[in-house]
Amino acid sequence: MVSTLMTASTASSNHPRSLGLPVSGMTCASCAARVEKALRAVHGVSEASVNLATERVNVTLDAQTETEVLVAAIRRAGYDVPTTNTDLAIDGMTCASCVARVEKALLKLDGVEAVDVNLATERAHVVSHAVSEEDLIAAIARAGYAATSINEESPAPAPMRDTQKWMLLASALLTLPLVMPMLGSASGRDWMLPGLWQWVLATPVQFVCGARFYRAGWRALKAGAGNMDLLVALGTSAAYGLSVYQLLVGSAHAAHAGPTHLYFEASAAVITLVLLGKWLETRAKRSTTEAIRALQKLRPETARVRKDGTEQDVPAAQLRVGDIVIVRPGERIAADGHIIEGRSHVDESLLTGESLPVPKNIGDVVTGGAVNGEGLIALAVGAVGAASQLAHIIALIENAQAKKAPIQRQVDKVSAIFVPVVLGLALLTLLGWWLIGGDLEHAILNAVAVLVIACPCALGLATPAAIMAGTGVAARRGILIKDAEALEIAHDVRAVMFDKTGTLTVGKPELIVLESVGGQRDAALAMAAAIQSGSEHPLAKAVVAEAQRQSLTLPAASEVTVEAGRGIGARIGAGDSRRHIVIGSPRWMSELQVNTTALAAHAEAQQDQGHTVSWMADLTGQPTLLAMLAFGDKVRPESTAAIRTLTARGIAAVLVTGDHASSAATAATQLGLTEVRAEVLPADKATIVAELRQKFGKVAMVGDGINDGPALAAADVGFAMGGGTDVAMQAAGVTLMRSDPRLVADTIDISRRTWHKIRQNLFWAFIYNIIGIPLAAAGQLDPVIAGAAMALSSVSVVSNALLLKRWRGSATSTLADKERT
Repeated sequence: MVSTLMTASTASSNHPRSLGLPVSGMTCASCAARVEKALRAVHGVSEASVNLATERVNVTLDAQTETEVLVAAIRRAGYDVPTTNTDLAIDGMTCASCVARVEKALLKLDGVEAVDVNLATERAHVVSHAVSEEDLIAAIARAGYAATSINEESPAPAPMRDTQKWMLLASALLTLPLVMPMLGSASGRDWMLPGLWQWVLATPVQFVCGARFYRAGWRALKAGAGNMDLLVALGTSAAYGLSVYQLLVGSAHAAHAGPTHLYFEASAAVITLVLLGKWLETRAKRSTTEAIRALQKLRPETARVRKDGTEQDVPAAQLRVGDIVIVRPGERIAADGHIIEGRSHVDESLLTGESLPVPKNIGDVVTGGAVNGEGLIALAVGAVGAASQLAHIIALIENAQAKKAPIQRQVDKVSAIFVPVVLGLALLTLLGWWLIGGDLEHAILNAVAVLVIACPCALGLATPAAIMAGTGVAARRGILIKDAEALEIAHDVRAVMFDKTGTLTVGKPELIVLESVGGQRDAALAMAAAIQSGSEHPLAKAVVAEAQRQSLTLPAASEVTVEAGRGIGARIGAGDSRRHIVIGSPRWMSELQVNTTALAAHAEAQQDQGHTVSWMADLTGQPTLLAMLAFGDKVRPESTAAIRTLTARGIAAVLVTGDHASSAATAATQLGLTEVRAEVLPADKATIVAELRQKFGKVAMVGDGINDGPALAAADVGFAMGGGTDVAMQAAGVTLMRSDPRLVADTIDISRRTWHKIRQNLFWAFIYNIIGIPLAAAGQLDPVIAGAAMALSSVSVVSNALLLKRWRGSATSTLADKERT
């Protein structure tokens, strides 16, 4: 993929101009005055007027003042300028030079903050401030390309592919009689057609089938740039023009000279081969987007809705949150929701990579796009449209495939000067052979070979094709990679830092033991449940669940406070009998000076078994110990295999947990881990990431909770478990759609394979040019062979990237495997 992030350039006019910007965060007239004051202080701004009702500011400024300067001034004043994300489909791009020209055209617009252009998907993603879609499309048109809006209903570009196919067939049929004589001459036979016939066959190939090269090349020239089409148009025109000249001169001197050799077959063959290459490239590029198309097909067109006691089919797009949807056996679920009637098994393979159907009962969440098994179920719709999990997955994949990998920035620098350099080399080749050898005909053919062997398209496709194939195959196996940078960095990870609860363990701990100081176990359990009844923490849920099982009556709890990483406290009771009760970690009890000696032996015995211990104390007067609670959480069956796989690949696995050292050590022994950090506060996890980075190198963090957010963001690559919180998924670069730690090793594996493909592709893209151009300049390549090599270059890099589709992964239980069976 070829893309960029740049600041907008200055306008070309010297006249004052007006600009409107949206401003968020203003609440009153003083806010408006503050924004106006901040903008008027910017050099070049003559007037600023804020409309508080519309939350917009109109600015009069000179032509040299950049929009980003205004945005920065507004943000320094404490407000923000909202951005708009626009996606456009672009027609006519053929190489990296085209991408650079589209980027440049868009970034000239006032208000455009960032641009990502993807050659492989032929799309542009634009981040802007108050720039209309029409203005963006117009800017692209001025650069010589056509752009259209993208929406979910956009049809596949089948007509364009059909045109490509028919032009290729026509060109091949007309070229075949021109190249057949070359085969005859190799066997000593003269099958050469008369010159006039050659001209009749070659002309439609040159100007009808090859018209696309002239159009695109002319647009490039008008924009003051060059691209692959310009090289092809110049090269084939030179060969065609030389042949026409030779034909005319040969006819004039036919009486006293032998037959003149023509080069119509060279120009026609080059055009045919390039058309063949572009057609194969289009087909191959389409294969890289199979993952997204497969997911888009999961959306059912209709849903059976129950309303007022009757059922009727309605378009799925009309579903609303709260609707009751009936799903029959074998049907695809139309929207996210939870089951309110019935039970079944649901096939979520395309969404999570899990091939085995998952049992679903009343209250369980189901995802739109999954396939219902044997039971009839009714579900209450919980999310539709862009809020659905399927839409979120598609958006993540599209985002990953649209963003630029860091390595691509180096390729961009080469691509920016590629075409001008090739044109210069072709001119030097022409002049050199003509001046040294004195043979203009031979000089032109060598210059043509230089022009047509150059491969800017291969450079533009080398990285995005691999990124698209890698992220696509990963998604089909339950691994959602947020951006290309995460995919590239993951290949170099040397240590993986695992949270324990919910990551390496099932995440559903149970209250194993509650020992009270005064023997009042039920009273202690009731207080603990009352304090934690509103908490989402797994340990809190375990306490509440145990109290519910015993049908205990809970006392009133008020003034609930949470100490992150330490515990929770509340006031229990009413009036003068109110008590300040806290539940938390051993570290917190030590900080609160609570003496835990009375139950220390019990606690130690539980920790030796790998259980997590919490304490309950009364802080009303002198801190007094009330009870010890021990929790057990089963290790995931896949965790040990995940650790073993990482270790075998030379990647250190580290357990980081807030548990007591002895319970953490027991869990580490069960998992086969040798490095453990225990009794760690959430705020300290990010510090440990930095320590591990110093020791090992690149560090990945795997977690599922809100407390893991800072560490996930601090790590070089963050992995969020699919069953975790939205905060964790937002902070992470990779989301694992099912709670299987083995997917961490799989992600690193597919990253390494993708990185390997990127390097292979860039090697071949460069080697074609590094070897081919000098050979062509030295007169060692026929233009036809040069054209074939150029056509082959882009096809080869895309085809090489598509080999990633064969990847299965160690945690594979995927749709692809099911399809094979």
